[in-house]
Amino acid sequence: MTSRSIISSDRLLSLYTGGFLVFMFLPLLLMILSSFNDASPPTVTDWRGWTGKWYAFFWMPEEALRADPVLRVLDRDRMIACIGNSLYVGAIVVPLSLLLGLSGAVLLTRWRAKANSVLWWILLSPMLAPGIVLGLSALVFWQRLGIDAGLFTIIMAQVTFIAGYPMLILMARLQRQPVELEEAALDLGASPFRVFRRLTLPYLAPALISAGVIAFMASMENYNTTMFARGGACTFATEIGAMGRNANGHPPVINAVGTVIILLTVAGAVVHTLLQRREQR
Repeated sequence: MTSRSIISSDRLLSLYTGGFLVFMFLPLLLMILSSFNDASPPTVTDWRGWTGKWYAFFWMPEEALRADPVLRVLDRDRMIACIGNSLYVGAIVVPLSLLLGLSGAVLLTRWRAKANSVLWWILLSPMLAPGIVLGLSALVFWQRLGIDAGLFTIIMAQVTFIAGYPMLILMARLQRQPVELEEAALDLGASPFRVFRRLTLPYLAPALISAGVIAFMASMENYNTTMFARGGACTFATEIGAMGRNANGHPPVINAVGTVIILLTVAGAVVHTLLQRREQR
């Protein structure tokens, strides 16, 4: 391969990478910019002045809310209640998913049997199933037991597939743990529970934190499964979806909420990176 062909391939790779980054992040930048435009539906081509009212929607006085022609048609109390429901669901889904995921990870990495491959696919199958199927199946199952659709069925439906994410993360961590440490502790007289509590859990602590964050984010943003299992309840994702289906265009409040989520995500990533560098030092 000549130097000219190498240069051309490098340029092609750079162009592809640049195009990919533009494709990924340009819509986000436009969304952020439109969240400061005093226009509804949100736009960046018809600029009508800078404003922060889309962000102030959640705390502005009731008089100011009723005076705005766009914000007064939105149900602020309902949206806040839906966000509270999502936080409540996530607070239950995360520990349940971590517990089930940890159990599955320990079982698949420590139990040596021919049924491991079959058990692997059984535990991962909810992650591969469509969200509509999971939501409807949870709805039908719990209604047959006399439980109406609501936050409980949302929690049960979400746990069925979100538990797979912690399981994969914890399995990757467990596979790197030296088994000799556990065997040595057992030979010295420690009980299996003590070995798990004193050796395995501390080793899994970073993975448990990461798995918990991912499980919480998956719970907050889940729409398909939640939509079919919610009954008359609402969550943050379903309420945003309902607002986005407005025939006249979605309100810019959605853009403001999306911008806040992006900023929180970036801030969390920066803090995580700084903590990692600090530990390495």
